[in-house]
Amino acid sequence: MNTGHLSRRTSPFLTGILILAFLASCTSSRVVIDPKDLSYLYNPTKNVFSPRYNILNISDERSDLSVKFFANQMFFSEANPQGIPLSEMLITAKLYNISAGRILADTAFYNVTIPKDENRQEYVYSVPLRVSPGLEYMAEVKIVDRLRSEVVQAFIPFNTLSYNNRYNFRALGHFNRNPLFNPVVKQNEFLNLVYIKSPPDSIYISLYKQFTAIPDPPSMILPEKTIDYGPDTIIPLPYSDTLPMNFGQKGIYQVTLERDITEGFTILNLGDTYPELTSPETMIEPLAYLAGPAELDSMLNALRPKAALDNFWINCGGNIERARELIRIYYTRVLYANYYFTSYKEGWRTERGMMYIIYGPPDKVYKTNDGESWGYRKPLIRSRWGTRFTVQDDYLFFQFRKKESTFSDNDFYLSRSESLITFWAQAVASWRRGIVFRLDNPEEI
Repeated sequence: MNTGHLSRRTSPFLTGILILAFLASCTSSRVVIDPKDLSYLYNPTKNVFSPRYNILNISDERSDLSVKFFANQMFFSEANPQGIPLSEMLITAKLYNISAGRILADTAFYNVTIPKDENRQEYVYSVPLRVSPGLEYMAEVKIVDRLRSEVVQAFIPFNTLSYNNRYNFRALGHFNRNPLFNPVVKQNEFLNLVYIKSPPDSIYISLYKQFTAIPDPPSMILPEKTIDYGPDTIIPLPYSDTLPMNFGQKGIYQVTLERDITEGFTILNLGDTYPELTSPETMIEPLAYLAGPAELDSMLNALRPKAALDNFWINCGGNIERARELIRIYYTRVLYANYYFTSYKEGWRTERGMMYIIYGPPDKVYKTNDGESWGYRKPLIRSRWGTRFTVQDDYLFFQFRKKESTFSDNDFYLSRSESLITFWAQAVASWRRGIVFRLDNPEEI
């Protein structure tokens, strides 16, 4: 699985963050240094490479953090003694025991030298971490591209609470045996599911119908919409780590070791076009944040859904060129919402996805063990005292709380009691007038 040179070190970690602009609608002329701000995690143009991560509980004392690099995002240079294309990565991991608060449990520093292989599209490396059973952990990972001096960061929660949960399973492509980091599969995709502990006699696959509800506006204090139904069917299978498994029907699949337990490994089939939106129908659905139910039904049931969709955006923008710009920005945000926030449902259907699409990438992000705080910059407050001027930044904050879920470790809900002022109506009205909403610049796209 691993290629190149991998060596563990304890040298100091090189830090740095490249500050770039996002889309035209998300730019700002002010750069404020805030070491606790993690907003770059949800801003794709601030990270020139985007690794994937996975955690596997190998034993009671060891969990492996796997990192996948995509070849088309990597930089290779022949400026080395070997004279061959090499990429240089530094992987740093800090493991925190969050069951006991936030206690540092282990650290790892790895230099990775990756020779270019024209036949490989991805490179996977594993970092062992020391753990104890029965605990919850947070792995804070920083990766430095040493040749480009670029840094990316990630926060990966996992636990050793049970031998039945998702962190005890490894998914592999059936034909090439490549590790699968993303639990979303296509109709014609086959995989093998490997249980790391002692092989069980059987496994059970529960199929739940796809979750299609969307969250209510943040200005409404209503219970969060979540799965409140059981599986449509449960299929027992004899266990084999080489058994080709296909999940062709759209829905949520939960693989468990016993029929009557709920924790296990979740696999999603969200359609063959996911995470992209390539048909009028898939592009109309995310308009639920801008259009009413009757409007959506009219577009979905139109004789020509594409024409109905085009007319919606032209009516918003007033002309074709502005409509194209609105479409570009809106659906780019939908795509990245799918990338960042997918849990047991598409990312755009989540409450973080809703906020991301309508308000844009947050200007501030602060993380804790049990949630995230998003801040959107309000217009600057300028004041004068004699000959001196002062400028004060102010932010509208939204609080998201992590929710324990048997299906996903990426499930968060909006704390609506803390979001009394949301500007939601103004934001939707702005989009409908052809203006991409921003609190600090509401009159420009």
